[in-house]
Amino acid sequence: MEILKGHVSKDHVHLLVSIPPQVTISRMVQKLKGRTSGKLMSEFTHLKKAFWGRHVWARGYFCCSSGNITDEVIAAYIENQNEEDDREFRVEGEDRE
Repeated sequence: MEILKGHVSKDHVHLLVSIPPQVTISRMVQKLKGRTSGKLMSEFTHLKKAFWGRHVWARGYFCCSSGNITDEVIAAYIENQNEEDDREFRVEGEDRE
């Protein structure tokens, strides 16, 4: 799997990914959520207490293929996400201007 583009908002994540045809989308999402939640828990130890006995990620996801438009259009869409809604959202350790 290769993440080509991404944007993190306070309540969702946009990702443009490339996966081989033999990998199912559900398996890719399962691996991505599992590995990222483990990484988040190990890097941000306060999350262990906040999410003890609960899931970091929601159960669902939305996915679509890029058959009708180019990857460049999708990447531009992700890059131009409206950050107005995310003004108060901060990732710990991230510098904002």
